Amino acid sequence: MELGVAKARQSSWHRLLPAGSCGWGKAGLTQSLKMTTATRQEVLGLYRSIFRLARKWRAASGQMEDTVKEKQYILSEARTLFQKNKNLTDPDLIKQCIDECTARIEIGLHYQIPYPRPIHLPPMALTPLRGRRLQSQEKLRKLSKPVYLQSHDEVS
Repeated sequence: MELGVAKARQSSWHRLLPAGSCGWGKAGLTQSLKMTTATRQEVLGLYRSIFRLARKWRAASGQMEDTVKEKQYILSEARTLFQKNKNLTDPDLIKQCIDECTARIEIGLHYQIPYPRPIHLPPMALTPLRGRRLQSQEKLRKLSKPVYLQSHDEVS
């Protein structure tokens, strides 16, 4: 008897949704939910790989204090960035964050440093300009920011 009631409630609920929608139709969350479930395994895999990397990390200097500091930095950076981006629903932003995470892992492994590499500003980026020239310099500054630093706040 209870199964029939639940089935009736479900069918009446589905009648309220727009055609082609599987759930949560009003807010349009169905498609973004499917997109996030498709990338969920990739994101969790990256998170696990960062923790594995931190566990096996050895500082280039070979000193134990440096190794401990760098391991702590890797773990805290991963936690803060994943917490910061956990509520993203836009597939393009999620893809951008995944690309950034992958780039940071590869750069860290290649150069044996866990910290992001510094960015170099384009020429004339720090000159005091006004009007259109200022806007073009701001655009150049944003374009010069590499993919592995997109989640960091802009340095002024």
